[in-house]
Amino acid sequence: MLDDERFKLQFAGHETFPLRYGWLKKSFDAIFPDEEREEFDSRSIFTTDDAIANFGVGKNMVASMRHWSLASGILRNGGAEGEDPARLYTTELGRLILGEADPYLEHPASLWLIHWHFASMPGRATTWYWAFNEFHEPTFSRELLRTRLLRRCEELREAGRLRESRITETTLRRDVECFIRTYVARLSTSRASHEESLECPLAELFLIQPVEVGGAFQFRRGPKPTLPDEVFLFGLVQFWTTLFPKRGEFSVETLTHEPGSPGRVFLLDEETVADRLARLTDLTKGAIRWDESTGLRQVYSPDPKAAKPFKHLKRLFTSHSGARAA
Repeated sequence: MLDDERFKLQFAGHETFPLRYGWLKKSFDAIFPDEEREEFDSRSIFTTDDAIANFGVGKNMVASMRHWSLASGILRNGGAEGEDPARLYTTELGRLILGEADPYLEHPASLWLIHWHFASMPGRATTWYWAFNEFHEPTFSRELLRTRLLRRCEELREAGRLRESRITETTLRRDVECFIRTYVARLSTSRASHEESLECPLAELFLIQPVEVGGAFQFRRGPKPTLPDEVFLFGLVQFWTTLFPKRGEFSVETLTHEPGSPGRVFLLDEETVADRLARLTDLTKGAIRWDESTGLRQVYSPDPKAAKPFKHLKRLFTSHSGARAA
């Protein structure tokens, strides 16, 4: 997808800071519910001198908060009919999670959805997309990650995709470091609690872990017990309708290995993908159907949107809210 002109590729923007606890909630609350008032200017929320005091962080962190709020799908730029493209708005997902059901990101579904937005398509977190979808080494060092990413950027530049970009080796080195810190907890000291060692909430997903020897890391592919089927469905339908809207079926292999697929983004193996796909017939009441009668393990749907993945997310979070209240 990095070659696809539909996607604007962005590196940096995070000011070297990974997403931190509380940032999305603070950003969301700064926009909602005032966003509908005509006199409310959301463009200045992250840019005025008051932003530092309002958010309680430094100038660079304010810029990072804005970056991650957009990259996570919690906020969006205007673009719908009648909207100011320069203004910021909350998303349906942001209102569900931070406005209603899970403001403190206590449910694993919230973290998986944020990860999906970071890594499923190129955009504000292009390095995150590339690492999960185009980088094929199960074990890696920071230097290997940076070298391969630099090579890919050079290929894109030669193909005309990054002609006007000013991407440097320093930019990519900072991106790689921020990427690692997104998913890997800092080494705990005797004085640091477990919570303090988790710089970014996505470290709780355990998608990447350190290797004991040589300062390397490895992706943890396999079953993900904390990943709800409703989030898997959300990713599948978005992958299907965005990238392959005219297709009526997918094989297990494609949904495990194709860039941007749930299997790639969530680091699932083929058997885990097959098990989850088999459960979707019941979950979606037949809108997406599992079939292996011909010897090929596939899912079919004439209209994947009919599965209504957001409805299932709302039901999932509603049950979580009810259990928490009880």
